Parts: sequence; C-alpha cells; structure tokens
Amino acid sequence: MAEVTWRSVAPQVYVRRHEELNLNCGLVLGSERALLVDTRSYHQHGMELLESVRELTDLEIVVVNTHAHYDHCFGNSAFRDSQIYAHAGMLDDLIATAEDQRSQIVHHLRATDREEMAQGFEATEIVPPFYLVDQDTEIDLGGRRVTLLYAGRGHTDHDLAVAVPDAGVVFAGDLVEEGADPHMEDCYPQEWAATLLALLAKPSAEGADIWVPGHGDVVDAAYVRQQAALLSTLAARLAEALAGGAAAVDTLAHAGRGLGLQDETLRDAAVRALELRR
Repeated sequence: MAEVTWRSVAPQVYVRRHEELNLNCGLVLGSERALLVDTRSYHQHGMELLESVRELTDLEIVVVNTHAHYDHCFGNSAFRDSQIYAHAGMLDDLIATAEDQRSQIVHHLRATDREEMAQGFEATEIVPPFYLVDQDTEIDLGGRRVTLLYAGRGHTDHDLAVAVPDAGVVFAGDLVEEGADPHMEDCYPQEWAATLLALLAKPSAEGADIWVPGHGDVVDAAYVRQQAALLSTLAARLAEALAGGAAAVDTLAHAGRGLGLQDETLRDAAVRALELRR
C-alpha cells in the first residue's frame, strides 16, 4: 500500500486510507472549523490520526462517526475535546456492543500474535458521541456547509453519510464498500438497497460523483448505483426464498448464489434475514 497520507479528492476535501482494513477517514476544511469523518480503531490510532490532521490545519475539529463499529469510532478517545456527532441510534448500539466488540478484537489480535495492539485496545476508553441527530443536519464550517444524511437502515440501523455539496463529495461510511463484499453481520439486507437509492436522491448528494466508501478506493455515483442494484437483487431473492418457506440458513444463503458474493457474506445475510423476520 502507498504511504498513509491525506489525499485531496476536491478542494479542501481529503481522504486518508489506512492499512488496517483499508479504512478511510475524511477531512473537510472550512474557514473556521475542520470536520473529520471517523476516528479509527483505538486510542493510539486516533492519536496518529489527530497528528495527521494537525499537519494540515490547526482549526477546531468537529467529528462525525458514521456508525458504531469499532474501526470507525474507538479512536474517539483522541478527540474527546471535540464535538462528536452521530445518529442517535449509534449511541444505543455502542453502549450495547462496545465491550463485546472489544473482546472479540482483542481475542483475534492475541490469536495472531499482536499483543501490543491487544493491550492498546484494552486500554482504550470508549468515548460516545454527544451531539445526536435523527434527521438530515447541516454543520457550518465557516464559508462551507456539510450535511449529515440519514437515509434509512442498511449496513446498520444508524448509518450517517456526510455530504459536501459544494465539492460534489459524499463520505458514505460502510453503506458503500469497495474491494470487498458489503459487510452483512448486523445489516438490514432487505432494506439496504432502498437506503442507498434514497441517499443518492438526497438534494445534498444527488449531484455528487465522488463517493468515499468506508473501506477501499474512492468511487463514483455509478458504482454506488451498481452496488444498490446488487443489494436489490439479493433482497428480492431472500424475500422470494422466505415466502417459499425457507427457514434454514444454508437454504436461504443458496438463494443469493451467482451474484458474485462470498459464501460467508451470503450466510451472514441469511442469518440476518431470518433474525429480522422473527
């Protein structure tokens, strides 16, 4: 992977792609404030991110968490003096799942001989967002406005995207995935496509052709529509199988075969479809 640094994708709009999980963080500069999209995986990673922001600007930092998965928000502890925004549902999810997420990642790190990082995760304070929104919300950065967008349930039930209308950029979080399958473990597989289409139609996003996924390469609006079409086909097949009486995970997962998705992805989607039907 190339050197980890901020890359300009539009005037005063930057993306920093990290080696862990190909994770993207975003930075939008106004004349009075800077807005940071996501904070990485644990305190040390958050501190490294803060240092990198300070190489570009000394403006006050406003943070947006796109959702409650650890790799997007456990770095909040490095930004505890900042205004941290998120969807209201993110706070509930973080409270409910943070320690389980921590336990799972620490177990994985120790199993793969990364003790120092495991200890870093154990020592990280979970800092929740304070400014909670449940509808589209503008933030004035000084001479530039960004919009926090909520379009419905998809990757989680609380995904926030960040639109920069004057630059034609949308930070989509994990609603959009590049280089890997959309992550289905706690998603809403039969709603995700509609949520993406609703996001594309938002006034702040409909003209954007620079879309920053939570992981992977920056994409365009056509890619997002293509991913929405894939998810729509998967949703239709799951619905048809469920209507036909499918109740076993393997049977339901088989309905998604041939779409180019990994078997593990299809199993996760099937598990979620069955969970949500109850």
